Amino acid sequence: MSEEAEPQQGGSAQPKGLLQQMEEVMAALNANLSALNADLQAAGREPAGAAEEGSRQGAEPPVA
Repeated sequence: MSEEAEPQQGGSAQPKGLLQQMEEVMAALNANLSALNADLQAAGREPAGAAEEGSRQGAEPPVA
């Protein structure tokens, strides 16, 4: 009966507290969101940047 109440741990590692587990989950989530944000910003810039470069190449520089 006591086996059901206690989670099984592999090896001799101490079980983690709930706060530590949540901190690790939040750190991993933050890293994933940061990577996703960087990917989305890069994807948003590429098409717009490519379109701007194409329009700039054909444009004449202003004459002073």
